[in-house]
Amino acid sequence: MNISDASGVKNHSKNQMQGASGFHLMQVFAGLTVGISTLGAVIAAYQLIDNQTGWLEWSLLAGFYFATAIGIEGGFHRYFSHNAFKGGQGITWLMGALGSMAAQGPVLFWAATHRKHHAFTDVDGDPHSPRLHGKHTTGRLKGMLHAHIGWLFTKDQASWAQFAPDLLRKREVVQINQSYLSWVALGLVLPAAIGGLVGMSWQSAFNGFVWGGLLRIFLLDHITWSVNSLCHTIGTRAYQVKDNSHNLALLGLISVGGSLHNNHHAFPRGARNDHQSTWQMDPSGWFIELLGILGLATKIKRHSASALLSSRSQTNHPNLATTQGNATHSASNGGK
Repeated sequence: MNISDASGVKNHSKNQMQGASGFHLMQVFAGLTVGISTLGAVIAAYQLIDNQTGWLEWSLLAGFYFATAIGIEGGFHRYFSHNAFKGGQGITWLMGALGSMAAQGPVLFWAATHRKHHAFTDVDGDPHSPRLHGKHTTGRLKGMLHAHIGWLFTKDQASWAQFAPDLLRKREVVQINQSYLSWVALGLVLPAAIGGLVGMSWQSAFNGFVWGGLLRIFLLDHITWSVNSLCHTIGTRAYQVKDNSHNLALLGLISVGGSLHNNHHAFPRGARNDHQSTWQMDPSGWFIELLGILGLATKIKRHSASALLSSRSQTNHPNLATTQGNATHSASNGGK
């Protein structure tokens, strides 16, 4: 396809994954990702029990986990979905590539789904709220399962044209979206290649594939999905927003700041989620600040200490998250 025509790229991308065939294709991708990464976790558990692992496997797991986690939370979430900072084409490709390697879906799918979540948080229309299945025990459990993983297999998918029209107009974002499977493959090949080169064996290459690839995807998937399920159910609430978002500080480091979810819902456009104290862990916010120091990120959206403090004492403060009443306007302006 000739990508010199921007409108042609946009229409092709929209038609590629939207509609009934696109929905079934996304279901297949989701099923394969969940199934194969779970198999990888089982293999890794066996290797761990059988003492087949060492510093190389743990290093590949940690390195690729945090790189792709930053790609999701700092990239897909704060950069693409909320425009929390600005970056050039290099940052766009870096964040798009790392986020895609996480295998949580193409960037347009991810951003549109997240913006719809903000537009309809914990009310009808929210693609992954745990609060819409009844208050009895069975309903709560069903809601948790839906919010954690079940939503991936429902027909209630967010329209890219409605919730991500600004991203559809960006050529490089569409190109990243279209090359999604290539980035996923690279995220599996790289740890295998590094493992093989360092360990000088096919077994080391296989271990790199399992630990830096499949197990890493499995763990990051479930941490990200825990923000949907756990962080709308348990934790602390620094801001009295209309939804049921909570901060779950215990997951702060491994979610690279994503589990400070009440803070995020109070100030969704902010580049930082660590509002209350220095013990709140927000590696994504720290990474964005580093990009700013290096001159690679501009217009970083920060909130003053006085604004954060005043918002804590008010319910539905003007700075707080956008409600469902202006969902389309919010989505078309980058989730603002």
